[in-house]
Parts: sequence; C-alpha cells; structure tokens
Amino acid sequence: MPEATHVGSGKIRELYELDSERLLLVASDRISTFDVVLPTEIPDKGRVLTGLSGFWFARTRELVPNHLLALRPDGRSTECRRLEMLALECVVRGYLAGSGWKDYRATGAVCGHVLPERLGESARLPEPIFTPSTKAQEGHDENIDREQAEALVGAERFAEVERTALDLYRLASEHAASRGVLIADTKFEFGIDAEGRLLLADEAFTPDSSRFWPADEYEPGRSQPSFDKQFVRDYCESVDWDKTHPGPELPDEVVAGTRARYVEAFGRLTGIDFEDYLANPEVVLG
Repeated sequence: MPEATHVGSGKIRELYELDSERLLLVASDRISTFDVVLPTEIPDKGRVLTGLSGFWFARTRELVPNHLLALRPDGRSTECRRLEMLALECVVRGYLAGSGWKDYRATGAVCGHVLPERLGESARLPEPIFTPSTKAQEGHDENIDREQAEALVGAERFAEVERTALDLYRLASEHAASRGVLIADTKFEFGIDAEGRLLLADEAFTPDSSRFWPADEYEPGRSQPSFDKQFVRDYCESVDWDKTHPGPELPDEVVAGTRARYVEAFGRLTGIDFEDYLANPEVVLG
C-alpha cells in the first residue's frame, strides 16, 4: 500500500496512516486465545470481522456515530476516522459466561454488580449489565468497577459510554434473536473525535468480540455451543499448554470448524451469503 504508512500492529489488525485524519485498519486471519496469538491462521477470518463490523456500523449509526469511512474491495480493510481512543474495554453482558461467570462464582458479583443468588452458568441476567475492564497493552485485561472506570475517563464520559453500550447491545440482541442467535456478551471500543463526540470504533458484534450462541440449543446450567472463538479456546484447553507464547498449532479440523462457525455467524446475522460479500464488500452497508 504505497499510499499508507504502517504505524502499528495489534493481535489481529494492522494499522496504517493514510493522512492526518484517516487510518486504514486491516484485519488479518490471525486468531488469539488467552491473549496469545496462535501460530495457525483461520482463512477468511479477517473478512468476516470486517464485514460484520461494517454491517453493524451501518445499522447503529443513528444511535451513535462510528469511525467507518469506507470498506475496501479486499473485504478486510476499513478506512476510518482517526480518534483518541478511551482507555476502557466496554463489555456488556446479557448472560453469565466467561470471566463474568468466574467472578460471580467467587464473589456473587460482576464488576460491582451484585447479582441474584444461585444463578447457573450461562444464565440470562435480569437486565444486561455494563462491566468495563482495563485495556492492557500486555497481558490480560482486568475487570474493574464503576469507580475505577470513572477514574480513567471521568464520570460524565463514563455515564455516556455505559448508556451507549447498553443501547447498542439491546438493539443488536433484538436483531440477532430474530435470526436465531443469542448475544451472550460483547465488547466495544470507543473513541473521541476532534469535536469531542463519542464514536464507536475498532469492531462491532463480531465472533472475536462477542459470544454468539444458537438460540435453539440454549440450555442454562452448562457451557453453550457457539459461533465464535470458543471452539478454539476449548481445543487449547484440551492440550498441554501453559497459555504463554508460543501457542499450539491448530489441527486442520479445528481450523475448518472455526472458519465454518465464523462464516455461519456472518450469514445468520447479516442474511447475506458470504460469497456475495467477498464479491462486493459494500453489500453489508445496505
């Protein structure tokens, strides 16, 4: 990309500068588990993330503006606004899973939200809850409570982020349920533009940032089948690995099964055939 200057690498994305106001975000096919990028890639994963994010950005922009300017023909590159990113991972949980389930078992609460007693794994919560975490540059993000989050971004901005994240979750959950998918939880990143407005950034409601469960197989009290990276996490838990770099190579059947789950999530949520997206990425923008 002769018109772009590489300025950074994340676990999954490469970041390029186009000019003083625009960035290019390129989603690779890398996959990470337990904060370690694995040596095996998942074909087309980056295109699924980019396409789903574009789909949601287009359908939530009346609720909150976002960084999307254009999708490029490769299906994995996004031209976006340059923002000052908030130092928070903004997680909304509608069901008790992952680190939320772990915290609940230990304390009966998640990020300061005291929950009803005797909830089981994967239980639906009475209301969705906003559970921020730190945005760790290295190592694991850590769940924090409201007071700690307000100290990072200010009370007024925190209230805006919390309200916006919950509204986004409710909107997407209603759509997903109509397509046979439960969004157990999801993670957002927000940034601030030059005018001080809050914008949704990075990605939105993808298999990397969310837990997607098939609604017709949902059964509280156990872990759930999913259309996300849980399939890879389960494999990594089954092998002799200490969750430090380098991660294990993934066998062909895990690669194929993961790709199939990501593509199914794309099709179920968008109603668009993945091959149609590959031929014309802008189809997701409606």
